[in-house]
Order: sequence, then structure tokens, then C-alpha cells
Amino acid sequence: MAAKRRRRGLSFYERKEKMKPGTWKEIFSYIFLLFVVSFLAFVLVLAFGIRTSVIGVSMEPTLCNSQEVFINKISYLILGPGRGDVIVFQPNGNENAHYYVKRVIGLPGETVQIRAGQVYIDGEKLEEYTFDKIETAGLAETPYLLGDDEYFVLGDNRNNSEDSRSGNIGAVHRDHIVGRAWFCLAEENVGMGFIK
Repeated sequence: MAAKRRRRGLSFYERKEKMKPGTWKEIFSYIFLLFVVSFLAFVLVLAFGIRTSVIGVSMEPTLCNSQEVFINKISYLILGPGRGDVIVFQPNGNENAHYYVKRVIGLPGETVQIRAGQVYIDGEKLEEYTFDKIETAGLAETPYLLGDDEYFVLGDNRNNSEDSRSGNIGAVHRDHIVGRAWFCLAEENVGMGFIK
């Protein structure tokens, strides 16, 4: 009898346990949650994952030289930039050029002109922030008509900025806009936060 008991103890057959129906549901909910989190991470990286440094003093006092900004790449997928937006673009679509960071002043189809140091849009003086009187009108000395999908941009430091007034920049085509300068990182004596 003891030998029979030992044989039963040495059995190599294991009983297969059936998974409970609730276990499968839990596994699928974890997989779904993992998929959702991965998708959201992908969208966030696509939207805000690119950052660039401001080169020069053309955007002071809003942004300073070497200050880093995050670029929102999806904000202009449906609607184009609005007046006052700070955008990041490649001049004339030149992929070898560094990113330029400037403020949108003129919108597609508008006529921009700089007279007596002030910006005029379609003949009306543009009421904007307290910027210095513009010393050099450049291309906007005479009325400058923007085509479809073209934007006229200026640096906030109007008298120390290479922007749409310059012949080698000119109007910025929508296809050359990388995205909106969305968030800036802190620099010495400069705050961190959303760009206005």
C-alpha cells in the first residue's frame, strides 16, 4: 500500500488549470491601456518633442539668445498661424539653415507696409505691443502684397532682426513653417513658460 502511495506521488502528469474568464478580460485591458499610453506618448513627442535654440537677439525681450523653445508641430495642421503668433520656420525652405524664430505680423492676402517706423496692414496702422520705432523698412518700404499661404514676420527687437524685411528671408510660406514656438525653458534672468 505504501508503494502505491509513492507511485501516485511520483506522477509526472500535472493538472492543467483553466484560466478564469475575468483573467482574459484583465489581460486585454492592460494591453489596451499600454496601447493608449504609447499612442499618447507618440502624439506628445510629435507635437512638442522638437526643440530649438533662439539664435541672436532678434526676439528680445520675449526670447533671449540661446534660450531653448519647444515647438508645437501640430498646431498649424488645420488652421494657419494667427497674427501675433511666434513661429519657427526655415527661410525659403532651406533645410540646411538654422531655425528662425519670429512673430507673425501679416497674414495671407494682406498688404504690409512700414511707414514712419510703424507697421500698416491694408493701409491701417497695426496696434501692437510697445515695440521700438522701426528704423529700416526694407522690403516693406513700399506696399508688400502677401500671396496665398504667405506670412510677413518680424523679430520683437525690430531694429536688430533679420526677418521678412530682408531680401534673403522675405515672406514665409506656410510649407516652410516648422511649428509654433510653444514653451520656453528658463535661462539666467529669464523666466520659463508659455510664449505669448
